[in-house]
Amino acid sequence: MSETGNRLRKLLESQNFDPQNHVKQLSQQSDGDRDLQEHRQKIQNLADETAQNLKKNVYKNYRQFIETAKEISYLESEMYQLSHILTEQKSIMESITQALISTDKDETSKEMQAAFPKETEELKQRTLTSLLEKVEGGKNIMDTPGRHLVYNGDLVEFDVDNMSPIQKVHAFLMNDCLLIATWLPNRRGTVKYKYNALYDLESFAVVNVKDNPPMKDMFKILMFPDSRIFQAENSKIKKEWLEILDETKKNKVTKDRHKKEEEVPVSPVRAEVSTNPFDQEEEQQPAGEVEESVDLSLEWIQELPEDLDVCIAQRDFEGAVDLVDKLNEYLKEQPVNQRVKELRLKVEERLRQLTEVLVFELSPDRSLRGGPKATRRAVCQLIRLGQSTKACELFLKNRAAAVQTAIRQLRIEGATLLYIHKLCNIFFTSLLETAKEFEMDFAGNTGCYSAFVVWSKTTMRMFVDAFSKQVFDSKESLSTAAECVKKAKEHCQQLTEIGLDLTFTLQSLLVKDIKAALQSYNDIIIEATKHRNSEEMWRKMNLMTPEALTKLKDEMRSCGIASFDQYTGDDCWVNLSYTIVAFTKQMMSFLEEGLKLYFPELHMVLLESLREIILVAVQHVDYSLRCEQDPEKKAFIMQNASFLHDTVLPVVERRFEEGVGKPAKQLQDLRKSTRPVRINPDSTTSMV
Repeated sequence: MSETGNRLRKLLESQNFDPQNHVKQLSQQSDGDRDLQEHRQKIQNLADETAQNLKKNVYKNYRQFIETAKEISYLESEMYQLSHILTEQKSIMESITQALISTDKDETSKEMQAAFPKETEELKQRTLTSLLEKVEGGKNIMDTPGRHLVYNGDLVEFDVDNMSPIQKVHAFLMNDCLLIATWLPNRRGTVKYKYNALYDLESFAVVNVKDNPPMKDMFKILMFPDSRIFQAENSKIKKEWLEILDETKKNKVTKDRHKKEEEVPVSPVRAEVSTNPFDQEEEQQPAGEVEESVDLSLEWIQELPEDLDVCIAQRDFEGAVDLVDKLNEYLKEQPVNQRVKELRLKVEERLRQLTEVLVFELSPDRSLRGGPKATRRAVCQLIRLGQSTKACELFLKNRAAAVQTAIRQLRIEGATLLYIHKLCNIFFTSLLETAKEFEMDFAGNTGCYSAFVVWSKTTMRMFVDAFSKQVFDSKESLSTAAECVKKAKEHCQQLTEIGLDLTFTLQSLLVKDIKAALQSYNDIIIEATKHRNSEEMWRKMNLMTPEALTKLKDEMRSCGIASFDQYTGDDCWVNLSYTIVAFTKQMMSFLEEGLKLYFPELHMVLLESLREIILVAVQHVDYSLRCEQDPEKKAFIMQNASFLHDTVLPVVERRFEEGVGKPAKQLQDLRKSTRPVRINPDSTTSMV
């Protein structure tokens, strides 16, 4: 950088730099607009140089940035695991402490109940009743026996997404549930609140929300898959809510556990002999019920609902399904009684939550990276839960979204063939991987294979839309379109490795566009031929150089005309008209490109196009023979007609039969109907 640039940099980097004063000084010192423009250019050059230096520094340290980001991700994962371990340790310590003091509490509560048998319980119920009278729609809450009020107070509910206040609520915490009531704007008598929601204590978890001013004194209630955030009046009330909620939930768990332990199965008692037959029937019925009792006091069964909650929270889907299978296996041969029904209801609620989580894992809203294998875990667990149809539907929707996203993200290159090559690689590779993963995941569910076939056809339509838009809508040349279609056919053949043949589907979707392309190119050739015919002078070609003659011979040889040497003369002359030679090359090129595009539905289209093109040339030769009076020119025209009939048309017929696999009868009939004859130069008859 120049000395002037260094001074300017130091000036701009100084701490006391004032832009307004600097501009004022420049305006005073400058002689006119030119000086200001020069200074502006210096500042712009300095800005560009600074930007380049920043880019170089970023590129220089790019690898370090990536490694640092990875390290941060690893540290974050380790901190999460450490936090989880500490939380588990804390819960274990709390459970041990609770177990140690539960005995003392039980003894104290028994002494209180012995001294005041029903006074405390009735007082709590009367308090709850008086409060619920103020809640519109809350009269049925007291129908549950033993329910009483533990704590209540005003809270403000906030929106979970944007943390904006929604409404003011009043919360009633009872010994087995939590009631949320909203404030009524127009109060009627003693009614102040309106029933909003009632949550069982086992159905939600309470989480403390870290203070982030002005958002403070908040806590969150998690009810899968939703959550609600409430704000207390101050930090003291928030602390009371968190402590009392936690204690009430633990008391309910302890009470339920003691209640289950006290329920001891009653052993069958032999009925006393009675002479009354009706008494015998009444006594035998309870004995039958006792015989159908099921032992649900096993520790793993008692803890099954809580274990399922933990597995779902920790995303241990396999462990959750294993627990369900274990329970179903245990209860398979057992009779069904009321306790078994209650247990199954609890398990079914967890299964519903587990299914919702697995469905969310397969939803297209989730990240689509990782390919089909990333969905295997959720799909396998849904199949184990007996929901193979839903698993199949979600898996295919997920893969369709992944394929569509991959096609949309594909950059449209300047060269169409390069873009189609990438498009085919992405689409057919994804389809092949999806098919292999589907076969692996749904190996025992043959009924789902029809859904995969339908999905494959639908996805093929998505591919053809992108293909046609780039190849046919952009009016590419027929040779480019033929190469693109050939590439798509080759990739489609790869699917036959797994027994999936979509060639017919691909052809049926492309047939309309290919027909239009053939017809369009057919019109172009006919117009070009007519234009050359209008300027035809019926002169021999002079290629001027041996190299040009050699090149023409090679071109004709590549078109399949091996006997072209007999039509070349001395030096660089060719004993054919320029119009006939150009027509031959153009028609043979059209035939080759048409064979690349060929499939049975296009048989007649290609044949008719060839027939129309040949007729234009043949009719022009016939007309020229009839009209020409010069004997030498007429003989030259006859030589060109012979070249068309005896050399070009047989090559067209043979090449068409090789490419299609059956003879072209229409072309044979056309050649026979236009057979030239050796004529007298003075005659005007040229065709038989």
